Amino acid sequence: MKRVLITGAAGFLGSHLCDRFIKESYYVIGMDNLITGDLKNIEHLFKLKNFEFYNHDVSKFIHVPGELDYILHFASPASPIDYLKIPIQTLKVGSLGTHNCLGLAKAKGARMLIASTSEVYGDPHVHPQTEDYWGNVNPVGPRGVYDEAKRFQEAITMAYHTYHGLETRIVRIFNTYGPRMRLNDGRVLPAFIGQALRGEDITVFGDGSQTRSFCYVDDLVEGIYRLLMSDEAQPVNIGNPDEITIGDFAEEIIKLTGTDQKVVYKPLPTDDPTQRQPNIDRARAILNWEPKVSRAEGLKITYEYFKNLPEEELYKKEHKDFEAFSRK
Repeated sequence: MKRVLITGAAGFLGSHLCDRFIKESYYVIGMDNLITGDLKNIEHLFKLKNFEFYNHDVSKFIHVPGELDYILHFASPASPIDYLKIPIQTLKVGSLGTHNCLGLAKAKGARMLIASTSEVYGDPHVHPQTEDYWGNVNPVGPRGVYDEAKRFQEAITMAYHTYHGLETRIVRIFNTYGPRMRLNDGRVLPAFIGQALRGEDITVFGDGSQTRSFCYVDDLVEGIYRLLMSDEAQPVNIGNPDEITIGDFAEEIIKLTGTDQKVVYKPLPTDDPTQRQPNIDRARAILNWEPKVSRAEGLKITYEYFKNLPEEELYKKEHKDFEAFSRK
């Protein structure tokens, strides 16, 4: 039985990856310090003989006994609210945490995949974004702690690949959604659904003309799995190129939820990207991958998940200044 370490295992994407590798009959070692993750996302796995969990901060030395075949590094805060609350930890997990994971991969002879992000492109001057675009990022702005952590993560991963010959993979993840997202974490999709469920007006930052492209989590996990098993060491965009304006998306959420609240507009936060759409030609050519789940289908599943959350989750605010930060 092959063994895989997944950091950030109790988070949104990490937990879905744990499920996928369990399904593929791997021995899965989940690791998370629970600073933003939640054990309820993986509690269904604790009874399994081929799953174990380490409560550990990857920014500190990592020890995992036994052999490892793969490491997937998904430990990182991933919402604007998190950047505001824990900026230093965000930088450390992308730098020290990645360095520790790469050192472990080198010691174990494991192949390592890192979770990068479309945020490395910043507020892009190239649209849609291709992997050879270097980006337009403000390193000292409010989003810089996340953006630059991910850019450094890519750089050190490629250095280990070229200097040490380590087998590495880099996935650039675009906006992803689905069950297990945190409802009030500041990202646009759960924020809109949460406001609709509470009967509040839908808050759009800017004039609503900025765009996003939303990928359902099952499609993303499939793309990540195929990239891990491929021979591609260069970064690969994984996302859904079906682009929509934030204003139109707000109207979609109102229609989906059957609510009648209005859309209100507030100033666009600093460095908020005006366009976000992946070019997935490389994923299509190398991985034979493209998303299968339509936004209408994925939103229906996600809405049902949020609708059934406990009431205290619906009204929990994760940070008093959450509206001051841009929504991914």
